[in-house]
Amino acid sequence: MHFTADDWQAVLLTLELAGLTTLLLLLLCTPLAWWLAHTRSRWRAPISAVVSLPLVLPPTVIGFYLLILLGPQGFVGQLMESMGLKLLPFTFRGLLVGSLIYSLPFAVQPLQRAFESLGRRPMEVAATLGAAPLDRFLTVGAPMALNGFLTAGVLTFAHTVGEFGVVLMLGGNIPGQTRVVSVQIYDHVEALEYTQAHWLAAGMVVFSFIVLLAIHLLQRPQSRA
Repeated sequence: MHFTADDWQAVLLTLELAGLTTLLLLLLCTPLAWWLAHTRSRWRAPISAVVSLPLVLPPTVIGFYLLILLGPQGFVGQLMESMGLKLLPFTFRGLLVGSLIYSLPFAVQPLQRAFESLGRRPMEVAATLGAAPLDRFLTVGAPMALNGFLTAGVLTFAHTVGEFGVVLMLGGNIPGQTRVVSVQIYDHVEALEYTQAHWLAAGMVVFSFIVLLAIHLLQRPQSRA
């Protein structure tokens, strides 16, 4: 492969960003998805709509408002400065925050569908046997929803790898800090370095195919049930 040192640096940074985003979203979204799957609250529909916003909003819109919110004039930015903390825009931590928001529905929705498909009976049976709520989830709910966790993890990882608009708006193009694969491809095209762009783009195509194949294989047993 004709990858340059900058290409490999972008690849490694992308994998680190996608891995951290996936891990954090699986941890953070599991209770939210469980609540959405079982609640009858009137807030269910509005919260579901908020979670799904990244599916319909242009990435540049999300990136722009995050840039404003996290910047020196934004509420979060001013709060961080008052605490003596470094601002998030144009840092890896800022990219991580943007990725968590942008990939949110890709973690929540597969988990929510998996939890909904369980029904209430398995958890009720576990309750009659004296299992506490957390025990019921860890020993019954989570194992039965394993395909949902795997699908959410794969989708979240892949979606984060393919980000462009959000990372460019919020992170800029700093080598070794915020320059991910999608931005590196853009740089190669701008410099008319089509051969290098081809190698990275082809890698993304292969990666995307593997992701779609994995999701198909994960969901196939569910479709047969």
